[in-house]
Amino acid sequence: MVDARLLDREEQIVGALHQHDALDLARRLPSLLVAAKDVAATVMYGVHGRRRAGVGETFWQFRPFMSGEPAHKIDWRRSARDDRMYVREREWEAAHTVWLWPDRSLSMAYQSTLASQSKLDRAIILALACADLLVRGGERVGIAGLTRPVAARDIGERLAQAMAEEAKRPGHEAADLPPAEELAPRTQAIVLSDLLSDPDAIRTTIHTMASRGAIGHVVMIADPVEESFPFTGHTEFLDVDSSARLRVGEAQSFREEYIARLAAHRDAVATICRSRGWSFAIHRTDRPASEALLNLRMLLEAGHGTLASGSMA
Repeated sequence: MVDARLLDREEQIVGALHQHDALDLARRLPSLLVAAKDVAATVMYGVHGRRRAGVGETFWQFRPFMSGEPAHKIDWRRSARDDRMYVREREWEAAHTVWLWPDRSLSMAYQSTLASQSKLDRAIILALACADLLVRGGERVGIAGLTRPVAARDIGERLAQAMAEEAKRPGHEAADLPPAEELAPRTQAIVLSDLLSDPDAIRTTIHTMASRGAIGHVVMIADPVEESFPFTGHTEFLDVDSSARLRVGEAQSFREEYIARLAAHRDAVATICRSRGWSFAIHRTDRPASEALLNLRMLLEAGHGTLASGSMA
């Protein structure tokens, strides 16, 4: 039998490591905020502009009158200058809410020598850069399960401070999936995670979030080593969430099966996203963060998540 005292000791060690990593994240957040602002500056100004038809006071454009529309919509002054009838459209003015969720769990802290930064740092940088651009476009932004949505100029500082305070809470352990809560219609969600959780848990979370019509964009963040599995010979693999470890003598013999299982897992996650009309993409940490941010910008401007799954790598 395993000594209970040994198990308690291992749990204490794991808990101490969790706390150390959380405090380290809190210390790094100011520099991550600076990096996020730099990334946002490389992407076109105004990520989610409001140039679309809707209820408002500001003139947007004239468009041809369509059969079946009420006659009172016709702009007779503009129509008098042409042989067609036109409708005056006003600019849409209702702010949207966008929920961000950067995965801060322990598995995200991984960084190989091939990556420019850890998965955790990349997720936070992308989240803060998204927040900055979205607020510039007039939207409300919040972190799911942590902050309320606001449209403040200092949104990056607010979100970074909230994550720092969360990380400093004694005994806090970050979840590996966003809260499985129903989001309001016409809201959007951006999930930035390595998504190494069980597909059933991912399905439950996404289906719940999307159950009322919310649109989502899922970015699976991967370290290049996680895709190539370059390990050979005697190798020891450690579980960051526990004291479990696996020692193998010929690591290269697992490569083919590992890559096949990873592909199957990603296909499962992509299928879950598509089933709710959410977008899905993969972003590697050896690629510039601006690539992923630009792709998210286009998805948000499109206003839907039904674009084909792809790669941001």
